[in-house]
Amino acid sequence: MNKAELISAIAAQTNLTKVDAKKALDAFINVAGETMKNGERLTLVGFGSFSVNERNARNGRNPRTGTQIKIAARKVVKFKAGAELENLVN
Repeated sequence: MNKAELISAIAAQTNLTKVDAKKALDAFINVAGETMKNGERLTLVGFGSFSVNERNARNGRNPRTGTQIKIAARKVVKFKAGAELENLVN
């Protein structure tokens, strides 16, 4: 499912227009991004939680040439699924 399909599904289940569903989804994405950018955890009970982890700088290898390269430290988003979401999938 891509973003357009998700917007259509949200609109169908909530009786919103696609424009309103898109606004709601975009607002969620923006709020979630700002929350994690501030170092906070975003928890949606039953769905899961989003958090930011920091990866340390490390050495790696270029798979084509085999030369050693430095991989910079960076922040990554981590998602842990909630119990209800896991039960829906299984």
